[in-house]
Amino acid sequence: MARAPECPARPANAARSRGGELAAIARHAAVVLAGQLAAVAFGLADTLIAGRYSQDALAALSVSVAVYVTVQVGLMGLLQALLPVWAELRGAGRLRQLGQSVRQSLYLLAAASALGMAVLLMPGPLLDAAQVPEALQAEARRYLAVQAWALPPALFFRLYSTLNQSLGQPRLVTALQIGAVLPKAALSAWFTFGGLGVPAQGAAGCAWATLAVYAGLMLAALALLRGRPLYAPYAIWQKPERPDWRQLAAFLRLGVPAALAVVVEVTSFTFMALLVARLGALAAASHQIAASVATVVFMAPLALGIAASARISHWLGAGQPARARHAAAVGMAATAVLAACTASLIALAAGPIARLYVGDAAIAAAAAALLPAVAAYHLGDALQAASLFALRSYRITTLPFVIYAVLLWGLGLPVGHALAFTGLGPWPAWRSPLAFWCAIALAQGLAGLTLAAALWRAALKKR
Repeated sequence: MARAPECPARPANAARSRGGELAAIARHAAVVLAGQLAAVAFGLADTLIAGRYSQDALAALSVSVAVYVTVQVGLMGLLQALLPVWAELRGAGRLRQLGQSVRQSLYLLAAASALGMAVLLMPGPLLDAAQVPEALQAEARRYLAVQAWALPPALFFRLYSTLNQSLGQPRLVTALQIGAVLPKAALSAWFTFGGLGVPAQGAAGCAWATLAVYAGLMLAALALLRGRPLYAPYAIWQKPERPDWRQLAAFLRLGVPAALAVVVEVTSFTFMALLVARLGALAAASHQIAASVATVVFMAPLALGIAASARISHWLGAGQPARARHAAAVGMAATAVLAACTASLIALAAGPIARLYVGDAAIAAAAAALLPAVAAYHLGDALQAASLFALRSYRITTLPFVIYAVLLWGLGLPVGHALAFTGLGPWPAWRSPLAFWCAIALAQGLAGLTLAAALWRAALKKR
C-alpha cells in the first residue's frame, strides 16, 4: 500500500488536527473506560458483599485477590501487549495477516492459562512466605482454587478485548462488560450469603460468581467473532495454522517484558496486602478499601493509555510518525489533567468515600486515613500507565520493567516495610498500612516521571 508523504500542516489545519486527535482518543477512551469500570465493578461488588458478610471474609478476600490479581494481570499484560502489533497491521492495511496473527495468539493464550492455573491451584508457598495468618489461609485457598478455573475464560475475553481495541472498535466489549455487572453482583451475593439451597460460602462465593460470569463472556465473544460483519475483512474464523514459532517468538519478545513490568507493579500491591495482613484484620480490611479506590480511579488513565496506544500504533503502521508523536502528546496531556482532578477529589472526600464501602465505623475511619496517600499515589500511577502503553507502541517494553523493579521493589516496598514494622531513621514503626501507601506513592511518582521522559525521547527519535 502506498504511503502518503508527510507534509507540514498549516496552522489552521494543525489546530484542527489537535482537536481531532483529542476527540478520537477521548471517544475511544470513554468507551473503554465504561467497560473497564464495569469490570472493576466485579471486584467492587465483591468487596462490598464480603465486607457486609464479615470482617474476616473481607480480610480473606484482600489476601486472595492480591494473589489472584498478580497472576491474572501479569498474564493479561502478556496478551494486551499484542495491541500495537494488530493496530499497526490494521494501519498498514494488512488485514488478512492481522487475522492470522490473532489465530497464532491462541497458542500464547493456552500456555498462559496453563501457567496461571498451576500457580493458583498451589498458592501455599506465596501465602506461607508472606506469613499470612492461618485463620485467613483456608478461605484464601478455597477462593483461589475456584478462580483458577475462571482464569482461562477471563484471559480469552482479554484477548478479544485487545483485538477490538486494536481495531478502534471497543463498543462490543464494553456492552458485554456492562451487561455482566448485575449478574455478577447477584451471583456473588447469593453464593456468599447462601440461600435457595446454596450454603453460605463466604469469600469463595465471589469466586464462583466470577467463574460463571467469565464463562458467559467467553461464549458471547466467540459468537460475535463468528457472526459479526466487523470481523469479516480479517478472516479470523478459520482453522488455526500450526504454531509459527518465529511469530510466537516475536509475541514473546514484546509480551514477556510487558508482562513482567505489570507483574512488578501488581506484586507491589500483592506484597503490600500480604504484609499488611500481619497487622491484623482491621488493617487488612482498610487496606482492601484503599486498594479498591486506587483500582477504580486507575481505570481512567488506563483507558486513555489504551486509546492513545491504538492511535499511535495505527499512525506508525501507516508510516506517519509525526501524527503518532502528536497522538502520544495529546494522550499524556489528557491523562495529567484528569489525574490531578481525580486526586484532588479523593483527598477532599476521603471520609464519605470510605463510608460508601463499609458500615463498620472503625474500618471506615482506618480506610479514610489512607485515602490522601492513595490520592498522591494516583498521580504517579496515572502518568506511568499512559506512558507504559504508549511505549509499547514504540516496542519499548524492557525499560519499564527495569524501572518498576528498581523503584517499586527496590524503593517502595523496602521503605514501606521499614516504616511499618521496624522504623526508619528518626521515625519509629508506624504499625499501619499508611507506611506502605506513602512509600509506594513516592516510588510510583518517580516511575511515572521517568517513563514519561522515556516516551518523549522515543517519540522524537522515530522519523
